[in-house]
Amino acid sequence: MKSASSLQQRFVTAAFELIGEKAVRLLPIFKGLDRNLQRSEMKVSFRAYVSLTVFCSILTSLFILAIVPIVTFFAFEIPLLPAFLFGFGGSLFAGAVTTMGFYGYPVYRADAVKRQLEDELPFTTGYMAILTSAGVSPESVFKSIAGLPVPLAMSSQAKDVVRDVNLFGLDVISALQEASKRTPSEHYRELVEGFISTIHSGGNLSSYLRGRSAQYMKLKRMKLKKYSDTLSMLAEFYVAILLTGPLMMVIMLTVMAMLGGGGLGILSPVLLLNLLTYIAIPLGATVFLIILDASSPKQ
Repeated sequence: MKSASSLQQRFVTAAFELIGEKAVRLLPIFKGLDRNLQRSEMKVSFRAYVSLTVFCSILTSLFILAIVPIVTFFAFEIPLLPAFLFGFGGSLFAGAVTTMGFYGYPVYRADAVKRQLEDELPFTTGYMAILTSAGVSPESVFKSIAGLPVPLAMSSQAKDVVRDVNLFGLDVISALQEASKRTPSEHYRELVEGFISTIHSGGNLSSYLRGRSAQYMKLKRMKLKKYSDTLSMLAEFYVAILLTGPLMMVIMLTVMAMLGGGGLGILSPVLLLNLLTYIAIPLGATVFLIILDASSPKQ
């Protein structure tokens, strides 16, 4: 894991050294990405991430531009000019998809952090209520959560609070205010702001946290029921789009190829069958898995 992380860091550094100066002019195009990077807990600066995005998009476009004409010319016996046009169009498409993927990944990560945080809130707020009822100070509460041996999204949020207090010299109230600005979870933001208000007003933190824990547990039950209904709907979509539909297309294209039927211009039935088998179905399955992961609770 350390070697993989080190290799990733070197790749980001190389991209920043090559593209960093030129990427300054592109920063306005990626407006809004900086905030999503902070919420996603990705330890990379905005400028470095934009440099990495541009670098990977260029590499992907060049790779597709080189490989697609060769594959289409030799494997599918498409004439050279259409093969080159396929490669050129594919390179533009691949570059655009790579850029969109890098732009969307922090949003996906932020959403994953949000869902994991909200899944943990019923239990972590209960844990915080137990600590505060024993007279533990707010700062020590977050230190205790940050030191939990189980890897939790809440532990990561608590570590940021402890870092702001110990390293940057903020008081616990200011550190919590910064945490409420960074978090992608609206529920966690409400919890932190209520935590701050309770401290300011001199209220009972333990009672406040117990009430929040009961509220979040009720919301968790509702989300699980909603997820069960969503899973049933996704299963029906999967059967219709990724099982029945491709099966009918494969049968139809196979029969057309056996009978010598025409395709769509230069796209023969055999080529369409290969595109369906090796590109469309795997791509559709990948998209379905992403949708399934994005809609499923983390715990």
